[in-house]
Amino acid sequence: QVQLVESGGGLVQAGGSLRLSCAASGRTFSRYGMGWFRQAPGKEREFVAAISRSGDNTYYANSAKGRFTISRDNAKNTVYLQMNNLKPEDTAVYYCASASTAWSWREYEYDYWGQGTQITVSS
Repeated sequence: QVQLVESGGGLVQAGGSLRLSCAASGRTFSRYGMGWFRQAPGKEREFVAAISRSGDNTYYANSAKGRFTISRDNAKNTVYLQMNNLKPEDTAVYYCASASTAWSWREYEYDYWGQGTQITVSS
């Protein structure tokens, strides 16, 4: 059974930083791409960042470019999302997900999801 467990969420002031972690188990972590998505109140879930199975390739939503960094440690079966210069519009539940392919930024290619962690950015 595949499990993804996010941690690191919380409340932060605008301009602050947070680092999310997602610990994976139940499948060979290094074989699959990983991604982060988010869902703000009243909005659909949206893509934030993706990383290839090797970690060599990354891809970001325009809203995340230059502020967020996705990384992974295959030895620890963990993917991270470093978020800097946070803005109130970044407030959302952030989800870690495991792709069914080597890497993808397409939501429909992700087959396992974490439970989500809340990020609230105050102005």
